[in-house]
Amino acid sequence: MRIRLLNVGKPRVQDAIRLHDDYAERLKKLGVGYETLHVPEVRAGGRFSDDHVKEREARSLLELIERNRSKGTLIALHERGELFSSRQLAGLLEGWSMPAATFVIGGPLGLHDRLLERCDRLWALSPLTLPHELARVLVAEQLYRATTILRRIPYHK
Repeated sequence: MRIRLLNVGKPRVQDAIRLHDDYAERLKKLGVGYETLHVPEVRAGGRFSDDHVKEREARSLLELIERNRSKGTLIALHERGELFSSRQLAGLLEGWSMPAATFVIGGPLGLHDRLLERCDRLWALSPLTLPHELARVLVAEQLYRATTILRRIPYHK
């Protein structure tokens, strides 16, 4: 099982970084090939419109995806995405990650439609709007939880 997490902006909140890295290590101990990559965040305001910012970030993400993506499923975290239970996610993850699953988290303005159109699936963590650094932690935790469900390891309740 191979999983890649791509996000806009280098994480800066140390507590969020530590939490994410804890789940990343747990996944790796279960034999999951897990890696995270990021592209620079384009600062909104000034001379760039919000749409232009998202378009530039999408271009960077798509270039990163093309350079690093083997055949597999591309999943964007987005408010228009589907909500899944942990058990549903586990069943989907098994198929998505063979040979590889790539998850994409946008920056503060979200993801551009150009990138969303390229995705195989859209996944919503919640109907709430979440900071992208917190979304990164939640994705890692849910991927770990799904993996423990698949492997019948006591963690999921």
